[in-house]
Amino acid sequence: MRVLHVYSGNLYGGIETFLRTLARERAREPGLTHAFALCFEGRLARELREAGAEPHLLGEAKVGRPWTVWRARQALRELLRRERFDAVICHAMWPQALFGPVVRAAGVPLVFYQHDALNGRHWLERWGRVTEPDLVITNSRYSAGTLGTVYPRAPWKLVYYPVLAPAREGSRDESRARLRAELGAGEGDVVIVQTSRMEEWKGQRLHLEALGRLRQVPGWKAWFAGGAQRPEEMAYLEGLKAQAAGLGLTERVRFLGQRSDVPRLLEAADIHCQPNMGAEPFGIAFVEALQAGLPVVTTAMGGPLEIVDATCGVLVPPQPAPLAEALRQLIEDPAVRERLGAGGPARAAKLCEPSVYLRALDEALRGLAPGELRAS
Repeated sequence: MRVLHVYSGNLYGGIETFLRTLARERAREPGLTHAFALCFEGRLARELREAGAEPHLLGEAKVGRPWTVWRARQALRELLRRERFDAVICHAMWPQALFGPVVRAAGVPLVFYQHDALNGRHWLERWGRVTEPDLVITNSRYSAGTLGTVYPRAPWKLVYYPVLAPAREGSRDESRARLRAELGAGEGDVVIVQTSRMEEWKGQRLHLEALGRLRQVPGWKAWFAGGAQRPEEMAYLEGLKAQAAGLGLTERVRFLGQRSDVPRLLEAADIHCQPNMGAEPFGIAFVEALQAGLPVVTTAMGGPLEIVDATCGVLVPPQPAPLAEALRQLIEDPAVRERLGAGGPARAAKLCEPSVYLRALDEALRGLAPGELRAS
């Protein structure tokens, strides 16, 4: 089968990480050939090229400028005329709404990849509802539980994201010590790391509030990785810095900005904490932390409930007191950190090993023949 993946490509987060992994690992399942079409040139396009997958660029499309949408749709029409694809996968609701009708008119099976929880009220979801897909691939049972608000009749398949364990170069201990020194962590410090987009529902405010309750606990530092990509994220980041200063955490908390070396950060840290204030559809960051052997602390909601269990982490309510207590226990008890960290790699492999994902994707797409699709 030959599959075309359609996406925007102008930001960088979990979906982009997933598509990069798919491009890098696509040869593991030779029965599927993957091509990519993006609207925007950017980091994702560069990383796809580095993986040997030259993306088709449809042109920058902005809903507020209808002529740009028309041009991008025309570019996709021409691509579908020029090349044969057995399925087109629209990743998230924006490309589904913009390009689903083009795929349907071309007579190619249309797949919607559900990366987010849906509620049926957002204008993009109302627009996307007009073109029902032949199949939905969903990233978690939590996400699938919201699918009916937009596509109540669409068949769906659950396939957890592939997450590639990074290859280590050189001595792990040397790399860890070097990065910790660079970022101001002493040899005996327990480093807590959060690697996520700068969005309020990712819980950075709650995280800082919990850390403020641990001011008197010695021997910890905290790193927040993730760059502001939009104006509202820039304002949010400035607010976080002010909050850290107000809590007296300036010397213990570092905001690292956008990083391309997240695996190194995880290897140099001791605890991963991302206390979401809203339900995460899945959570690649949690799987990456488990692969690195870090105990994970997060809030008990959404997709992470399918990732984090008692063998590898701690689930807490979205409140500062229980979050602070969970972090305190891990800071002060290295045996608990070691036990939970040791359970992470096996848990990550069970859920997200790339070859397992690619086989499951192949099976789901080959079920696109009429009458063969069932929700599972």
